[in-house]
Amino acid sequence: MKANRLPVEETLDPLDWESTRAAAYRMVDESIDRLAGLRGQPVWQPMPDQVRAFFKQPAPRQPAPLDEIYDELKRNLLPHSMGNIHPRFWAWYMGAGNFTGALAEFLGAIDGSNLGGGDTGAKALELQAVDWLKELLGFPETASGTMTSGGSIANLLCLNVARNAMAGNDVRAEGITSLPQPLRFYASDQAHSCGQKALEILGLGARALHIVPSNAGLAMDIGALEVAISGDRAKGFKPVCVIATAGTTNTGSIDDIEAIERICRRENIWFHVDGCIGALLKLSANHAQLVKGIERADSLALDPHKLMQAPFNTSCALIRNRELHRATFTLHHAYLEEKPRGIGSGEFLADYSLELTRSPMALKVWMMLKQHGSEKFGRLIDQNIAQARYLAGLVRAEPKLELMLEPAINIVCFRHRSPSVDEEATKSLNTEIMLRLQEQGIAAPSDTTIHGKHCLRAAIANHRTKTGDLDLLVEAVLKLGAEILGG
Repeated sequence: MKANRLPVEETLDPLDWESTRAAAYRMVDESIDRLAGLRGQPVWQPMPDQVRAFFKQPAPRQPAPLDEIYDELKRNLLPHSMGNIHPRFWAWYMGAGNFTGALAEFLGAIDGSNLGGGDTGAKALELQAVDWLKELLGFPETASGTMTSGGSIANLLCLNVARNAMAGNDVRAEGITSLPQPLRFYASDQAHSCGQKALEILGLGARALHIVPSNAGLAMDIGALEVAISGDRAKGFKPVCVIATAGTTNTGSIDDIEAIERICRRENIWFHVDGCIGALLKLSANHAQLVKGIERADSLALDPHKLMQAPFNTSCALIRNRELHRATFTLHHAYLEEKPRGIGSGEFLADYSLELTRSPMALKVWMMLKQHGSEKFGRLIDQNIAQARYLAGLVRAEPKLELMLEPAINIVCFRHRSPSVDEEATKSLNTEIMLRLQEQGIAAPSDTTIHGKHCLRAAIANHRTKTGDLDLLVEAVLKLGAEILGG
């Protein structure tokens, strides 16, 4: 018996492809104009009340033309971006993105593949991109890896593998309540907060992280690490993992990777490196030695959306032991049976990750490496480090400014100072300078505290920055400092 057909069948495809083509061309053309003219635009600007009201409107019930929607975005979204694509954005630690990566995002969305599994070109490309990252970072071909949505997730995945591998029991089957001994992980007091969050998510709690003091250069104190490990063993804890940091968020300081690796091998401890900031120094002709030994890590987290300037979000977790990696995450129910042929054949990428559904994040890395080559990214890294040293030189030459410490890589921490004000007033002064720089759209530094002293912080991880932008920053800091002190 023939079934009745539906009276109306709708689609999300446009009824008029040519008008859609024209609207898309306009978006691309105006995006290129925007990027080409970035230096003349404010870095950031506050949202006025009418823009905030726009984003409080109720959900639309009826359709609207694509051109009108784009016009609304031009008025309300684009003028109020974070600003990290701008040449004078140096807050926190972010790359500036790039146009090729943006095109990759578009092409990946058009392809529409889900990277959880499937015998697809998108999966083959991702595996190739991960292989390229393994090669560039010095990991063996037998290692495994997966793209992730950010450094926090990359570190979480790595520490999950470390916990399961070192626990001393079958954590997946029995859970953490069956651990024969309480576990201990180690990181310096300069390590990123995502390490602690990961241990909390893994059910171990914040107290499972033993915070090791840093030395005068704000890298992990190796002697203190050894004392911490031996002391915990004596108390009945099981030391299982050291989290070395290759590029701290505060200052860019790099832990002694080779010394930590030697300790881990001697003590039978998992050696993990949070390299979200500094791992890609391996691409640099002049500074790769700063992360020597990173290739011997048991696991490594890195962020191509930082020093490789890929658009957000593009991170990667590399694991030396593929079998331990897969054993941590693989799980197949009836609806995900592995097949020898067809769309669902081949290994599932979800067997190496928490995410069964995700976009082809590696396409950005793949296209960027194909277009520019890895050596270009190495030169850009060297350029940013040279610019940081240039900024440090400007600060040293100006009596009203104070350099907090020599830049380890491309982060410069400094402050405006005045003999007439105390430490608390100096903090207030520099905070106000930072906020005015941001609100006036001049530049976007952030702030931090170094050895108990508050300061400004410029993280120059930006391929669009020129030395003239750094001259402008110093001039603006001095001018604003004079205005505030004068007022």
